[in-house]
Amino acid sequence: MILVFEIPAVSWALTAVLSAAGAYHLYLAARARKVTDRINEVLHALMHAAMAAMIWNLAPAALLAQIGVLAAAALWFTLQAIARPEYKLLCTGTQGRITCAYHAATMAAAAFMLTIMNTTSAGNTATGNTGAGNMPQMNMGGMVDMGSMPMNHHTTTPAAATSTANPLTALFAHQSAPALILAILFGTAAITFTTLLLRRQPTTGHGTHGNTHNNRTKHALEATGAATMALMFATMTS
Repeated sequence: MILVFEIPAVSWALTAVLSAAGAYHLYLAARARKVTDRINEVLHALMHAAMAAMIWNLAPAALLAQIGVLAAAALWFTLQAIARPEYKLLCTGTQGRITCAYHAATMAAAAFMLTIMNTTSAGNTATGNTGAGNMPQMNMGGMVDMGSMPMNHHTTTPAAATSTANPLTALFAHQSAPALILAILFGTAAITFTTLLLRRQPTTGHGTHGNTHNNRTKHALEATGAATMALMFATMTS
């Protein structure tokens, strides 16, 4: 399990943030007029729920379903980002296409994180790696108990056997590099959305105040989500 998740305060804080963001996306889905907007908001809510469940290792039996939904969501946002301009219900304009592309990357990253967590957990369980199982034990006389030390002569280690038997585990065995890259990318996104949130918005024109409020809310949601993703990926680099 990710080390930072062993800290209850961090786990509860991340759960609260993800739950609040997911609830607000459901609120936006209920108020959306377009069908595509409603689907988009529901998918965001499902992603936040899956991330919160991952923190507490909930619903492991539905893990494949969660990964499938997130992968389908990534494909859905990708199709919106590359759709023809005449499809007005999908992402239109440069800003809209960039937003949909970013959301596709977010959904794919969430699916990747769930896959890594499940594979790493399964690998540790199969190898019996508890962090202290390979340490030599001292007897009462202060001598090292050789029987407790690992014997490697003409034997295959459990980790090697697991890697051979499970190619997926071997594939994600070195997840530090991609996790670090994703942590940097989402950290940069969080800074970008925070800058947009704090930037002064124009106040002229009829109805501008409502649009400004909506933009600030969206930027706050995006900044919070990106910062949470960056933190969760950063903890996977150790």
